[in-house]
Amino acid sequence: MENTGKQLMLGNKAIARGLYEAGVCFISSYPGTPSTEVTEEAAKYDEIYCEWAPNEKVAMEAAFGASLAGRRSFCAQKHVGLNVAADPLYTMSYTGVNAGMVVLVADDPGMHSSQNEQDSRYHAIASKVPMIEPADSEEALEYTKLAFDISEKFDTPVLIKMCTRVAHSQSVVEPGERKVPEFDYEKNIAKYVMMPGNAKKRHPFVEERTEKLREYAETSDINKVFMGGTEIGIITSSTSYQYVREVFGDSVSVLKLGMVNPLPVKLIKDFAAKVSKLYVVEELDPIIENHVKSLGLEVSGKDMLPICDEFSQNLIAKSFGKEVTEGYKVEDQIPGRPPVMCAGCPHRGLFFTLKQNKCTVLGDIGCYTLGAVPPLSTIEMTLCMGASISALHGFNKVGGEETEKKTVAVIGDSTFMHSGMTGLANIAYNQTNSTVIILDNSITGMTGHQQNPTTGYNIKGDPAGKINLEALVKAMGIERVRVVDPYNLEECDRVIKEELAVSEPSVIISRRPCALLKYVKHNGPLKCDREKCVGCKSCMRIGCPAISMKDGKVVIDETLCVGCGVCTQLCKFGALNGEA
Repeated sequence: MENTGKQLMLGNKAIARGLYEAGVCFISSYPGTPSTEVTEEAAKYDEIYCEWAPNEKVAMEAAFGASLAGRRSFCAQKHVGLNVAADPLYTMSYTGVNAGMVVLVADDPGMHSSQNEQDSRYHAIASKVPMIEPADSEEALEYTKLAFDISEKFDTPVLIKMCTRVAHSQSVVEPGERKVPEFDYEKNIAKYVMMPGNAKKRHPFVEERTEKLREYAETSDINKVFMGGTEIGIITSSTSYQYVREVFGDSVSVLKLGMVNPLPVKLIKDFAAKVSKLYVVEELDPIIENHVKSLGLEVSGKDMLPICDEFSQNLIAKSFGKEVTEGYKVEDQIPGRPPVMCAGCPHRGLFFTLKQNKCTVLGDIGCYTLGAVPPLSTIEMTLCMGASISALHGFNKVGGEETEKKTVAVIGDSTFMHSGMTGLANIAYNQTNSTVIILDNSITGMTGHQQNPTTGYNIKGDPAGKINLEALVKAMGIERVRVVDPYNLEECDRVIKEELAVSEPSVIISRRPCALLKYVKHNGPLKCDREKCVGCKSCMRIGCPAISMKDGKVVIDETLCVGCGVCTQLCKFGALNGEA
């Protein structure tokens, strides 16, 4: 891809450009907002091999293998994905790398699309791996290239920390040229075989490397001091730096940290000596603040700024006692718009049936988690990827026969491939009469329609290996495997009742493609016969956004309705029949 001069780029796209220019040859990732676009953008460069892995652990291990073979490699995930990949990360800190290896983790302050608000800097600290953090798209590109240089210079994987605002905002970057370094693979058992005897000898290397990295942090341009007014000195990083500059301009002095692990010592002390009052502005946990306090410096931070949620310019201004200009007010109250499953979503009929059967439903991570919200209000637990199946086993083991007859787990096809298989293996091995429902919508829906091992296509949309869910589940020891169409409420009801009644593990595969997939052909929108409609609102019970009431009669939004026909199965008066 040619250099086209300065241009606006999303932070994630700038990371991908940095990977291209750094000469990366191999990328393996698992989609997770707000990190997904990095790998999707990188896949547009034919010079880089890109893939979606079944989960983040596999992605990181694959990237490590490519680094070992002598080619620069990369993997990306969101913050909770790094939990899954922590196992290889912590040991890779001991082995080091061959060619440079960089790992991107995208945090989500504010939980725009996440189940928690964890701070990934802890992983860098605990694994003793350097972490750098860009504050805009230009830095995202440059820091990515720098990360590979650091990786090879210090023999370490390097973490790049992004957050939602940097990943999904745009600023100007200037693309450069691609350079591809290559390294020979050399057999080195003492370095790469982490059995206890070798690992014990590698640990001192990690500690020595940390001190060398700390020295690097003292003098590297990645950490910058901007001297302004000296009454206030602020230490900050990432988007917080942008907010600080917007609020204060040059009226304060700022130490902007681009390397957030390890943190410098002398640089911070020198900066503190130049200002009258020292502050730390950082989202989530007080990691920089605690480091500053450990140096014996007096500093304010979380005593005036929140530990929860993401920051804003107004929040920082208000916290520092500055006047905050009120925004424009809308006179008419805007009604709330909670998230709902799309019109024609294949999961809706299945969840409705589970609710009618008064099932206890243990859920998982995906767009189907919206089955927890009214009017369906079906899912009663969602913890992390794959937990629905594992939790179902424990729930049923202590609950006994009556519990087994009314409790199910629901999990998407991509999530099942990610981390559901081990939970199902546990059910097959330790034998609970558990019913697992795999919601197979033929795509990874929540993160924007990425392929997975069950779809038969790779990241570029080319034909790829395809896992047969029925064969896989049977091979794992589950004898009872049923497939239903979630648009057919009668079939769903019958099969759910039958599988809950048996005294052995079973799997129901609810199979219907996501309604938003471009290749899915829909029926024409339904219409309501107002003469037949009695206003009973039975069709409203499924919570379809295409159905509303006006003047006591049902109205179908023809721009939303995909003609799935689920609502027609609830109307006893034949009012929803597709005819005017």
